[in-house]
Amino acid sequence: MRYFISLSLTLAILWLGLSGVYKPLLFILGGLSIALVVWLTERMEVLGAEHDPGLWSWRLPVYWAWLLWQVVLANLMVARAVLSRKPVTPSLFRVPARQHTLVGRVTYGNSITLTPGTVTTCLRNGDDEIEVHALLPEAADDLHSGAMARKVDWLEGRQR
Repeated sequence: MRYFISLSLTLAILWLGLSGVYKPLLFILGGLSIALVVWLTERMEVLGAEHDPGLWSWRLPVYWAWLLWQVVLANLMVARAVLSRKPVTPSLFRVPARQHTLVGRVTYGNSITLTPGTVTTCLRNGDDEIEVHALLPEAADDLHSGAMARKVDWLEGRQR
């Protein structure tokens, strides 16, 4: 039951923060959509100890701020490469994905894709690696350093 309460509260706070419109009809529609999502998660049996939004709640804004900064840095790196007119040297490689939970691995893969110049091309359940395409060697080096993987580990509440 606590998972449903933490999911409902997380969705409500997110909805209120992102919507910016506080009218009775929208409160009703927001409440109905939150109820629908909670009901769907119950039917799909995807909510539990591994997927508890309350687990990551205080760490998530810190991670988002860090990821936003990484996006800005990667944007500058890609823009510099494009403006310099040097040929880009794309590469396809694999990085270790040893996150504790499946949600952590998906978060890691999505974070790689959100960062400009890199895309997660393959993430398989049970595989300990993620296949990544990078436009620039610097982006590949950043991923090989493991900083993003360590940050996702921290988000999961685990340190390597």
